[in-house]
Amino acid sequence: MIQTEQKYIEILFILKEYNEPLGAKRLSEMLAERGYIMTDRAVQYYLRYLDNQGFTEKVGNYGRILTETGLQETERALVDSRVGYIISHLEHLAYKSTFDPVSGTGDVAYNLTIFPEESVDLIDEAFSHVKETDISFFHGFRLIDHHPAISKGELGAITICSITMDGVLQQHSIPTTMAYGGRLEVHAGTPVAFADLIEYKGCTIDPLALFLAAGLTSIGSYIESGTGTVLANIRRVPQAAEQELHDICILMHQCGFSLPIYSGKEDAFRYRADPHRISLIQYSGMNYAGYAKEKQLPVKTEIGAGTIPFSKISD
Repeated sequence: MIQTEQKYIEILFILKEYNEPLGAKRLSEMLAERGYIMTDRAVQYYLRYLDNQGFTEKVGNYGRILTETGLQETERALVDSRVGYIISHLEHLAYKSTFDPVSGTGDVAYNLTIFPEESVDLIDEAFSHVKETDISFFHGFRLIDHHPAISKGELGAITICSITMDGVLQQHSIPTTMAYGGRLEVHAGTPVAFADLIEYKGCTIDPLALFLAAGLTSIGSYIESGTGTVLANIRRVPQAAEQELHDICILMHQCGFSLPIYSGKEDAFRYRADPHRISLIQYSGMNYAGYAKEKQLPVKTEIGAGTIPFSKISD
């Protein structure tokens, strides 16, 4: 086990998140974004320690990457230090998202689904079925063959992550909280009730990833009959922003995003609303990957893999 110091853990988390060689200078910048001010020289000291522990290795002059041992350590290292990591990661992506619904330009957060090349037709078909319904955060996806996380013999599919919404709201000076990820029961095309909700605050694993791993969705059933269990998120925003929130949702809809399932101050779908905030309930972009997983296609998905220009997925 490595020394119980958060800076070591953060370096491992960053290397895992970016999945590409990173040097001391770039790591210093990323650590600063997370509230850890360190000189390049200090970061080099930490990297040498991680090298000696076998958790990182140098790749020529490009920087360090995680070793297999480092990856395993990151997955299990100090659960206490990982509590809250998911919400912190999503907040970081929201900050990096610059999408402007007025102009339809800027960067959006994305999810990345990786699969074998030979499965491309089946993936395209599955994702297209979800795209044609109203249970996707954004009506579109993009198949890609180049990405640091994609290995030889693999392809990827990019979908827009709903954390993009948080970025848009923040740009309009509207405070927002990603509150819950949940399984939403839908009957005859009408949302009825949340079967389960998991709060993002304090999580070490994304709630939606847990639901998918446990096989607790029936997205395929919804696509076929209009009745099933799909993935959705709940956000909270101040009541004073209600009208501006409505206007933003309309603008985003004009850019290809789905309208919210619900936006208001009352309890909805067996969810007890915060009496002082607006509850914004939206379908998740993970319903794409969820349907592919239900069909037992060989996929692995990273939620909130990064940000890309909106034009790269909307064109």
